[in-house]
Amino acid sequence: MPSRCQSAVLAVIVAATLTPSAAVGQNAPAPQPFRPGLGDLMTMLVQPRHLKVGLAGMERNWDYAGHAVHELEESLEKVAKTVPKWRDMDIAGLIEGSTKAPIEALEEAVKAKNIARFNEAYTQLTAACNACHQSTKVGMIVIQAPKSSPFANQDFRPTKP
Repeated sequence: MPSRCQSAVLAVIVAATLTPSAAVGQNAPAPQPFRPGLGDLMTMLVQPRHLKVGLAGMERNWDYAGHAVHELEESLEKVAKTVPKWRDMDIAGLIEGSTKAPIEALEEAVKAKNIARFNEAYTQLTAACNACHQSTKVGMIVIQAPKSSPFANQDFRPTKP
């Protein structure tokens, strides 16, 4: 059985390791909140959603395509709310003005399970993205329909009942 002295030393060691030092806490700068920029949000949120919509459409996975279109729409709304203005441009207005009609057309094509209408709407959406990039002077960013899937861990084919 440990002596009283050993128990006291052990208690001090445990307390010291579990309690942050006041000296360390006073000198350490407070962590800054993560504030992604417009490019970060487009790359993290919008681009993968656009890609997944295209992959779901190519596989005629209408259930997933409907979900992916909804997720893309929400991602665009988040970007518009987070970065409504960029430089001197109305990003929120550009996003809504350029993507609303193509997204509605995608939703209709998915509901109808019509691949021709889907492809036309997806092409219109992709063109709208590229037109927006041109108008905001980042025309070097060119979005296209996927040629293959970078999502090796996701199957975009419709599930069989």
